[in-house]
Amino acid sequence: MLEEITELFEAPLGAWEALIRIGVSLLASIIAYVLYQLFYGSRHIGAGVHRTFLIGGPAITMIFLVIQTSIPLGIGLLGALSFVRFRTPIKDPAEIGFLLLLIASSIGAATGNLLAVAILFAVVFMTLGIQRLASNRVTLFGRGHLMISVDQPSFPALEKKLTAFLRERLRGLSLETMSTLDDRISLHYQYRRQSGFDWAAFTNELNQLAGTARVEVFVG
Repeated sequence: MLEEITELFEAPLGAWEALIRIGVSLLASIIAYVLYQLFYGSRHIGAGVHRTFLIGGPAITMIFLVIQTSIPLGIGLLGALSFVRFRTPIKDPAEIGFLLLLIASSIGAATGNLLAVAILFAVVFMTLGIQRLASNRVTLFGRGHLMISVDQPSFPALEKKLTAFLRERLRGLSLETMSTLDDRISLHYQYRRQSGFDWAAFTNELNQLAGTARVEVFVG
């Protein structure tokens, strides 16, 4: 009996090696969090998935460490996780990229591919930096982001008038995503930037159009 208990707590992966891999995963999660805030957080149109990074990264690494050392236990753990449901929708496709970055770095840390993780973050940082520089150079004629949140009961009556109003005021308008959360509908648009656009007048006209409906506007 004592031997069975001892075998249960023994694992092919040493304690120090497991600690190093989880530590690397935490460091990678912090870097992913910083990248999110630096290149994306200022838009304020996402679902806030970055709040899970600091816990999610080491947790994912631990799952794959368990799978490597004990396949039956790992399968049971993944089966238990299948009952988890996320109620917060992904509001912008860019967040999926950061989630994939977190998952890839966590798996890389768990499997000991630390050099690959470092290369991944270097490539991602360079890519996002180039994208930021390019977008700053074409800000005047680039694409802007508009987020409009409307209470769900008022949306059916307001939808057609809202679409017509936006297409009249904004050039190159396109609806990117639409999501529903807590009885509110969030609409994410992209539009062609215009020099000297009067956002104060735009917001006042939109509030007059909405009437008693609760409308919130976020511009990025």
